[in-house]
Amino acid sequence: MRCPFCENLDTKVIDSRPTEEGHAIRRRRECEVCGKRFTTYEKVEENIIMIVKKDGRREAFDRNKILNGIVKACEKRPVAFADMEKIVDDIEKKINYSMSKEVESNDVGELIMEALKDLDEVAYVRFASVYRQFTDVNTFVKEIEKLIGNK
Repeated sequence: MRCPFCENLDTKVIDSRPTEEGHAIRRRRECEVCGKRFTTYEKVEENIIMIVKKDGRREAFDRNKILNGIVKACEKRPVAFADMEKIVDDIEKKINYSMSKEVESNDVGELIMEALKDLDEVAYVRFASVYRQFTDVNTFVKEIEKLIGNK
């Protein structure tokens, strides 16, 4: 770590401890040339993941937007809020593990639908009807037939 006073590259860590929030490490350092002390903070660099929409627009990944869609799909269903949050956590982990800076919105929608299919079939059909933009009853019936056929 470069000394901010004399620009020397040789510094040593005197003390190291986590910050109060636990999201960073605070380090007291001392320059081995000029002897001055200074503080540095080390934290994990967070990736900003961009979602590529169908029309080509890009927006930052927003877990609350996903959670709101799942909550609406599960409205008046016997689904615990913790289960809905777990779906969002799992999707966020999958997206982060992909190591991609950009993710297609279609891929996120498919991950949500796959999770809802296992959680609650009615919520799955509700979400699918909006996500896949069902235009008529026949499309709706075909989706339900696919769901029944997978059992």
